[in-house]
Amino acid sequence: MILEAKNLHVAYGEIKVLRNISIQVYASEIVSIIGPNGAGKSTVLKTIAGLLKPMSGSILHNGEEISNLKTTEIVKRGLCLVTQGRSVFPSLTVEENLQMGAFTRKDTAKIKQDLDSIYERFPILRDRKKQLAKTMSGGEQRMLSLGMALILNPKILMLDEPSLGLSPLVWKTIFSTIVEINRDKTTIIIVEQNVSAALQICDRGYVLDLGRNRMMDTGINLLKNEEVKKLYLGG
Repeated sequence: MILEAKNLHVAYGEIKVLRNISIQVYASEIVSIIGPNGAGKSTVLKTIAGLLKPMSGSILHNGEEISNLKTTEIVKRGLCLVTQGRSVFPSLTVEENLQMGAFTRKDTAKIKQDLDSIYERFPILRDRKKQLAKTMSGGEQRMLSLGMALILNPKILMLDEPSLGLSPLVWKTIFSTIVEINRDKTTIIIVEQNVSAALQICDRGYVLDLGRNRMMDTGINLLKNEEVKKLYLGG
């Protein structure tokens, strides 16, 4: 097991958001976290990434407690969160954004190699590398934010609503890219409102409701689950 969150309780001020949440993630798998708005899905990712501190519970990475670490230290361990929306530096060029993504790295030659690899994965970024990020479309900015995460060589890539606000054609491209990234042995945790798309690509999924674990199963089984179909798939 590469990551385990155990009995997490997290609050925003006096408002408790997570109540005894537990998830397990194994190396090289895709794990989806689904549930209604306000279920605590994004809070789970932010807590793992160190942006929020749990009131109680633990987060283990390769068996070591990380809930007490700063976000920068967690990133250095290979855990990277891509937040909702257009998480780029709008006044920097595409290439400058990607270079900013490598802020924790010192291996200049390898960074250049990885930059070329990202341009191969996202040809549009190579075409636009001198363009300001703020002038790009939402889908292009989402690809750029993925590129910024990948240049960190993450062991675990956490994605918060990667399809948010994108057209069907663009989000399908994004999801295909997520599958390709996973084939390169990157472990992925994805929070996604497009439940059908998320469950189709994941190995396992967790359903949260009101800050609690509701169920866990394989993606295929959750797609067939009558309760999931009724609540999230319009079945």
